[in-house]
Amino acid sequence: MVRRIDVSGAGGVRLAAWEFTDPPKAGSGREEAPGPGVLLLHGLLGRAAHWAETARWLATRHRAVALDQRGHGRSERPAEGPFDRSTYVDDAEAAVEQLGLAPVTLIGHAMGALTAWQLAARRPDLVRALVISDMRASALGAASQREWADWFRSWPVPFATLADVRKWFGEDDPTLERPNPSRGDFFAEVMAERSDGWRPVFSCRQMLKAREAWVHDAHWEELALVECPTLVVRGPDGELGRAEAQEMVRVLPRGQYAEVADAGHLVHYDQPDGWRRAVEPFLASVLPV
Repeated sequence: MVRRIDVSGAGGVRLAAWEFTDPPKAGSGREEAPGPGVLLLHGLLGRAAHWAETARWLATRHRAVALDQRGHGRSERPAEGPFDRSTYVDDAEAAVEQLGLAPVTLIGHAMGALTAWQLAARRPDLVRALVISDMRASALGAASQREWADWFRSWPVPFATLADVRKWFGEDDPTLERPNPSRGDFFAEVMAERSDGWRPVFSCRQMLKAREAWVHDAHWEELALVECPTLVVRGPDGELGRAEAQEMVRVLPRGQYAEVADAGHLVHYDQPDGWRRAVEPFLASVLPV
């Protein structure tokens, strides 16, 4: 079961949080106490729904909540932001406190992982453990930002059908090295039907603004401030290279490393079974049952 809970983020921006709960056992006659809190943070262009499969297996033992971050999913998209790093961290902090999740385990993908470790560095009292999925600590630079702007302009929007969305992002996108059907499915979840066809639910301008806030900076110092147990996860075809991932583990005071075979950037979405095999033992070792 899934229920929506609205959270007030930084500046009063309305954020949609989604709590995944295991259905009550028939005949139990009572409600069980919620397990330890887990907050799932999607990456840039993502949404809370992308965590559905992960959240469902988490919900059997933990209180699993996925957050639509500002500008994404069903959360508010303030016209002029702000979309800086501090604001995204403020939003996540507000969600943890308003939902009563502390001490929380943060599981983040890409931008969501950066938000997670920045919150863990800022508020170690709130965070019990951390999972970082395919997010680099190194600066990506201005060229990377220009490539993203060019990529957005290459999208053939509006798409006539969702099948066209899946085909373009899963097969025809010139940035793809090989077909990736799960990537097509991923982007189909962030499209909405308009009068002229299917368009993204987010503003590409706002997404570039959010990305601009981190691509020029390295984030090693904040990573070194993360005191809690932390798992760094990557796929061989993702954006985080093995050498950098292992250096992140070395910099983290309590870092661990995991690699998911045959996965790309969308680790938990590409290979959900391999992702679970990588993450579940770590959570079992750091979370009370």
